[in-house]
Amino acid sequence: MPKVELTNMCMIYDKTNNKVLVQERIKSWKGITFPGGHVEDGESLVDSTIREIKEETGLTVSDLQLCGIVHWHNDLTNDKYFVFNFKTEVFSGEILEETDEGKVFWVNKDELPTLQFAEGFEERLPMFFETKHSEGFAVWNEGKAGQLKWL
Repeated sequence: MPKVELTNMCMIYDKTNNKVLVQERIKSWKGITFPGGHVEDGESLVDSTIREIKEETGLTVSDLQLCGIVHWHNDLTNDKYFVFNFKTEVFSGEILEETDEGKVFWVNKDELPTLQFAEGFEERLPMFFETKHSEGFAVWNEGKAGQLKWL
């Protein structure tokens, strides 16, 4: 039976200071990304994103805007892996400097490209900043990871 895994990611943008909140992931998909996590059973996509952001950053977010979806399809098992990408400028609270997922910190939006991203994260940035793509799709299996095709 094929598995379907639902995850989320959220760019938190501090427009006043031209900064975005990033996470330096140390568990899986190591490197700099925006925070996010898994959708739990019985949880909406937005609610899961709000919960994950609170757990991983300490911030409470609202007014989430969907930026697009990244869809990975395993052509051997038919498993599917989805990342629902959101952004917001509405947040409150104090950031946690570090969790078991990694360090969390603000970075100037213009300095973002100089960071050590998790593999494949850089190609997703236009989805957040330019609303350029609604979907990224790729085929993967244990022997290969295809290039995302932007739609």
